[in-house]
Amino acid sequence: MSVELPEALILAEQMREALLGRVVESVTLRDCEKLQRIGFVNRNLDEFQWLTDRAVEDVVSRGNTVRVDLDEGVNLLIAPEYGGVVLFSEAGGAAERWHLCVGFEGGGVFTVRLTSMGLILAVRDGDLEKSYLYRRDFLVGMSPLDDAFTPDWFSETLSGFNRVLKQVLVGKDAVLVGLSNSAFQDIIFRAGLHPKRRAASLSAAEAERLFNAVNSVVEERLLLGGKDEFVDLRGRRGGYSPRMGPRMKGATCPICGSKIEELKHGGGTVYLCPGCQV
Repeated sequence: MSVELPEALILAEQMREALLGRVVESVTLRDCEKLQRIGFVNRNLDEFQWLTDRAVEDVVSRGNTVRVDLDEGVNLLIAPEYGGVVLFSEAGGAAERWHLCVGFEGGGVFTVRLTSMGLILAVRDGDLEKSYLYRRDFLVGMSPLDDAFTPDWFSETLSGFNRVLKQVLVGKDAVLVGLSNSAFQDIIFRAGLHPKRRAASLSAAEAERLFNAVNSVVEERLLLGGKDEFVDLRGRRGGYSPRMGPRMKGATCPICGSKIEELKHGGGTVYLCPGCQV
């Protein structure tokens, strides 16, 4: 279950409300050997002790990444973008499974578990830009929530890329941050576009439909508390069910009745309606 822009923002807002001003009393990590080898957590786990005795000053998100800003220039970056669970318990009881457990003075336990590709990183201010996910989400690209994300900007930007839509909207070279394969399938279905369409080939009307689809997917997921596979900071599931994705395998399109197709594309699997998406 991917954590994309809407879910990251939900977590960040909940974490800000729950953690702001709290002082870290203890930091514990476990079962991190594999994560260390592939660079998903610090190579040196002792660096997480930088968080101890530090107060949480702010929690913000951009794209798929949440930044916990603590005093004296210490940060915790969290990006469970391809699967993870982030929980907080006021009563102090930790979740059953976790990779990072943070206890706070006066009570309260915060845990993070990665279930697939993602990031849990303790980093000082001066080294933030060394993190690929921080650079990608905070320093590069446009967020669908930015004021500068307008129909004119989007249409003009798409016209300059002779690449398929997935490469333009998802991945390290995407023009937008915070969208993964799950959102992509939902967005292009709403826009009535085939995933292999090239961005520069879109008409003005098609670019507008795609812009509106990006906005509607992000807004609805925020309104409904994230995808229905997502668990928020308090353990509550989201209420948004994607219109297109793996659940549609073997089903028929609710709009035109065509059988949903499965396509290997862009390093993953995309589900689409051959009748609606051209």
